[in-house]
Amino acid sequence: MGSGAPMVTEPNDAVMTVLVTGIGGAGHGEQILKALRLGQINYRIVGTDITDQCANRRLVDAFERVPRAGEPNYLETIFTLVDRYRARAVFHGSEPEMQVLSRTREQFAARGVYVPVNPPAVLDLCTDKAKTVAFLRQQGFRTPHSREVTKVADLEGFDTLPAVLKPSIGGGGSANVFIVQSRAELETFSAYLLRIYDRFLVQEYMGTPEDEYTVGVLFGMDGELLNSIAVKRVIGTALTVRVSVANRTGRSDLGSTLVVSSGISQGIVGRWPRVAKPCEAIACALRPTAPINIQCRLVGEDVVPFEINPRFSGTTSVRAIAGYNEPDVLIRRDVLGEKIEPHFAYRETAVLRGLMEMDLGGDWICT
Repeated sequence: MGSGAPMVTEPNDAVMTVLVTGIGGAGHGEQILKALRLGQINYRIVGTDITDQCANRRLVDAFERVPRAGEPNYLETIFTLVDRYRARAVFHGSEPEMQVLSRTREQFAARGVYVPVNPPAVLDLCTDKAKTVAFLRQQGFRTPHSREVTKVADLEGFDTLPAVLKPSIGGGGSANVFIVQSRAELETFSAYLLRIYDRFLVQEYMGTPEDEYTVGVLFGMDGELLNSIAVKRVIGTALTVRVSVANRTGRSDLGSTLVVSSGISQGIVGRWPRVAKPCEAIACALRPTAPINIQCRLVGEDVVPFEINPRFSGTTSVRAIAGYNEPDVLIRRDVLGEKIEPHFAYRETAVLRGLMEMDLGGDWICT
């Protein structure tokens, strides 16, 4: 474990100290950090990452290097930091850390520390794409035609093309995702994925990128639905596109280009009730106790989800700019006991994203 951020202050019981893990790497930890800086409370933020080469270390009041979530001393390191800085809340900033904190959330609660994370059953369901599809169908929600593949023979009879191939578990940021438009492409890319994974999902490609949304549904730690927000995605830049291929299927309803978006979202923030209300119903069916984020497309009159992330979103800071600040709301409600009005107001606006450089000087260099 190491430290070295220049913005270190002593613990102060008069301010709210929170620990945010995984603040580097442009993940949801960075998003939570940015949102907290826009909060109604003057937070003292302790940020962690697995490397000192972390651009956001200058945006926190104290920075600590920690082990990877899978290492034996990870949890004890986090407990040590919680005690040292007298942190009242811990936010996970990566999915491996999310899994650890979910399994141990009662240990944090016993220390009086708030951890906004969904229970293991919700994580198990949502982080496995095949289980997610099965659950949604069971609940009566429309989903793309999908099939889990463990061997090339499993593709027999699957003729719903074009289709998207993606890992059943993991694949954050749309890694190892392919669009196929012919039987030959389906078999070729399937054989490739089976050399990397023991299983993957083949899923019908539906709708157009112009009708894609990322929808956040916010729940308190008691499971109460607090609010929802949708971002109608603006997709087309290098930051927002993972895969893009010309549409050769002859299906004009899919647009001229078939696109799989990246994990970086931007766009028009609003309530979008035609989309948000069905997503509220989907999220409520999961019985979560922390934020849920649903990736979907509007196909005709139907909202069709294609992925559910049981955590804070990659658009957490985008939403906070609009006045929908999930980390801040949860602390004020679940830690400080403030009454939060259900479906509280926020602005409708458009937020676009780019890259920002951070000059760290030489103090991050480790020898």
